[in-house]
Amino acid sequence: MALLVRRARRAATKAAVSLGGGGSSSSSVELAIPAHFRCPISLDLMRDPVTAPTGITYDRESIEAWLDTGRATCPVTHAPLRHEDLVPNHAIRRVIQDWCVANRSRGVERIPTPKIPVTPVQASELLFNLAGSARRRDAAARCAEVVAKIKALAGDSERNRRCFASIGTGRVLAAAFESLAAAADAAPAGRVLEDILAALVCMMPLDEEAARTLGLPTSLGSLVAIAENGSLAGRLNAVLAIKEVVSCDGVFTDLSGKIDEIVDALSKIIKSPICPQATKAGMVATYHLALYDERVAARLAAAGLVPVLIEALVDADKSMSEKALAVLDAVLASEEGRASARAHALAVPMLVKKMFRVSDLATQLAVSAMWRLGKAHSDGEEEDDAVTRCLVEALRVGAFQKLLLLLQVGCRDATKEKATELLKMLNKYKSVGECVDAVDFRGLNKLSS
Repeated sequence: MALLVRRARRAATKAAVSLGGGGSSSSSVELAIPAHFRCPISLDLMRDPVTAPTGITYDRESIEAWLDTGRATCPVTHAPLRHEDLVPNHAIRRVIQDWCVANRSRGVERIPTPKIPVTPVQASELLFNLAGSARRRDAAARCAEVVAKIKALAGDSERNRRCFASIGTGRVLAAAFESLAAAADAAPAGRVLEDILAALVCMMPLDEEAARTLGLPTSLGSLVAIAENGSLAGRLNAVLAIKEVVSCDGVFTDLSGKIDEIVDALSKIIKSPICPQATKAGMVATYHLALYDERVAARLAAAGLVPVLIEALVDADKSMSEKALAVLDAVLASEEGRASARAHALAVPMLVKKMFRVSDLATQLAVSAMWRLGKAHSDGEEEDDAVTRCLVEALRVGAFQKLLLLLQVGCRDATKEKATELLKMLNKYKSVGECVDAVDFRGLNKLSS
């Protein structure tokens, strides 16, 4: 590794880099960056140089990213190295800044002086003040001031964010949110709740204690209210917080009285999107809710979520496709969900289209959803007309060939069982449904509009 780094540094020294600031080729100036100004990891100009005990200087962002991967060694010397061993190299940083100023006419911008990282003692003091402020009569105003400082410091750098997260900031913020939730009918309290949520999002993923605190009835009621009626940023943060709560094992026992409200809030976010991040977080939360109880899945279907999920699949990217398919498969566990999907013209074509087109996970989910649509409600029950139409439609759009191919290339045991059972269902209608030779779904965008 050391040899590779030395070779890279020698190559970078010889290379000329374009640092022109005007944007045109005529105004750009080729300028070689001195080797000792470059980070041995990124080979870029160091903006916040720090020195390890081994004497090697790195850019803080690069070396901390290296250590975050679990490699607790110096990349050059392989000596043991920890985050706290890194010391800011003010001397080399000032030399780099002087070099940038000297070459300003050649298009080089001066690097800013990095801010001093927050220490665990400073962070702990802020948390102590927050916990005390939340218990005062004028809690809203005092909490808002402390939360603003925490959010600003955590947003300065990833190092600061890790420092706050490591000392349990998520738990303290969740407790402050719960303390203020009872006063959420007052405008100042409502605003500070959104501020606390913004700071909480910086600390995610939350630990179990913080998630359980947010799952308490008072906290959850405020989360739902913000998700439905808060500012755009507040609604996004509320959905992210709800996702953390419902994704935590064992929290569902405390949610029974709020399930309907949560379902309504998440359905609103998915049906009327405010941003892709909120939609995806809402889908993840909805998936966990649907798995919780078949009655919740039925409630989601009654909220009109099935058509929205099917139509979202038409132009969805990989991440959105997987999440929409996961929610759809979970909702189809209910009879209401299956009935809604069987009545939608795009349900079967979209499920078949997503097989082999997105990812292995998407294929597994699509097969599972298709299996739910084609399976009779009970072992002794005959298939009704809606089930028959789904199976015939699946044959016509090429499901039979794709399922055979899936068994040939291999898949998980659970998916293999469902694919085998689906093939048996489809085989009964091969004389009715004529399989298309080349499955072409390019017209689906027009059909869905």
